[in-house]
Amino acid sequence: MASRSRFGVRRLLLLALEIVGLLVVVSLVGTLALRWVPPPTTAVMIERRVGAQLAGRTYHATYRWVPWARISPDCALAVIAAEDQHFADHHGFDVDSIQKAIDDHERGLRLRGASTISQQVAKNLFLWSGRSFVRKGLEAYFTALIELTWSKRRILEVYLNIVELGDGVFGVEAASQRYFRKPAARVQSEEAALLAAVLPNPLRLRVDRPSAYVEERRDWIVQQMRQLGGPLYIRRFP
Repeated sequence: MASRSRFGVRRLLLLALEIVGLLVVVSLVGTLALRWVPPPTTAVMIERRVGAQLAGRTYHATYRWVPWARISPDCALAVIAAEDQHFADHHGFDVDSIQKAIDDHERGLRLRGASTISQQVAKNLFLWSGRSFVRKGLEAYFTALIELTWSKRRILEVYLNIVELGDGVFGVEAASQRYFRKPAARVQSEEAALLAAVLPNPLRLRVDRPSAYVEERRDWIVQQMRQLGGPLYIRRFP
């Protein structure tokens, strides 16, 4: 009887390992494919649509993929200046920013995010909202996978195309058409900074009706863009 029980446990363990192995292979193949193929949708888009349906609301999303060559360098520079100024140097995780966030929290300050652009791509593409340990573990896994298999430019290209910039507005092309009536290729520095300024909370902060906070953040981002070296900085990502 004991030997049967042990045999059953071993079978379950082998089955679990096979399932984990299959999921790893699927995630690796999928991530590799997205190195070249535009994502048809993202986890955030699906979550927004399902949430609206459950709440009985009509939901219209605009998602327009454009290649790197049709995105203004100012857009890339603005999100780096606003979200991840160590993007060129880290391997998916900004250890210094994470440690600073922990230190601030231990001093009683509000816990702030320290996510890199790579982490945000992983979250937006593959994961659900929440703060569980399982989700954080998957976020770390997909972030490492993206950094290992994509170039920095590809990470930026995907981020700029899938980032949420308003309710139902995904990517800089959809946003610049909606808010500025022109393509992302023609967005200028202050407009790019305004888009980046709403990224902490694109469902509450507005590009079309910016609050004093958004305008102040936009001006700070413009200043940071200049300090990084302007659009020439983006040449670091060939």
